[in-house]
Amino acid sequence: MTPKWRLAAASAVGTSHIATGLPCQDSLAHAVIETLDDTVLVAVVSDGAGSAAHSDVGSWLAAKTFIECIEVFLGDGGELAALNRSVVAGWIAEVRAALEATAKDSGHVARDYACTLLAALAGSTMTAFVQVGDGAIVVSHGEEDGWSYVFWPQHGEYANTTNFVVAPNVEDVMDFELAPRRIDEFAIFSDGIEKLVLHDATRTVHESFFRKMFPPVRKLGAPGLDAELSEGLERYLSSPVICERTDDDKTLVLASRRPPSEPA
Repeated sequence: MTPKWRLAAASAVGTSHIATGLPCQDSLAHAVIETLDDTVLVAVVSDGAGSAAHSDVGSWLAAKTFIECIEVFLGDGGELAALNRSVVAGWIAEVRAALEATAKDSGHVARDYACTLLAALAGSTMTAFVQVGDGAIVVSHGEEDGWSYVFWPQHGEYANTTNFVVAPNVEDVMDFELAPRRIDEFAIFSDGIEKLVLHDATRTVHESFFRKMFPPVRKLGAPGLDAELSEGLERYLSSPVICERTDDDKTLVLASRRPPSEPA
């Protein structure tokens, strides 16, 4: 029997947000969608802009809306193999429209809901990746090939700047890849832990971090999101070993359908 997806996922408020009374502005969402001939795992991470007054709402709404777009697409008979940049750009446009509508209804401007968006859509033989902004998605290719990033984080010309879903040119800056291969393990994370898991100078992944994090996920007996392991992950992201190196909000999604006995 083919192993099913098991996940651990958590967001943790940054110490700088605690000090200033701000909420956690990161959000995450996932869905396992059954189609006529496939099972697709969708995982989304969204990081609200620190300078945006309502980005915690923005990131939540962005993740929720993006998954709803995918559910409609697959529910209407769409397949991962049929995805292209134009289709995904349409989903991003729907996310932006939802943020703009919420801003208007609340008497705010869209920039108040600015957020990034990273997503992985993993089927049995195809995998799609989408990214607007910083943070990253990394994938495992097995023990011999190790870990690699899908897109390098999108950083702007100036420090602490990036691209957001509410930008007028979001379709132009969106990264999209449709990979004609099966991915059995991936992680998505917000920029809060970038410096801990990516090496900027060499543009490589700190593989030791993920080799340590994934064995508990592989050992999970039941499919889906494991609440206990996710709570442990949140405690880890809130621990001094992490917070001494970053004061930002942190989100990490770990997804595996690799057999428990199989190495990374």
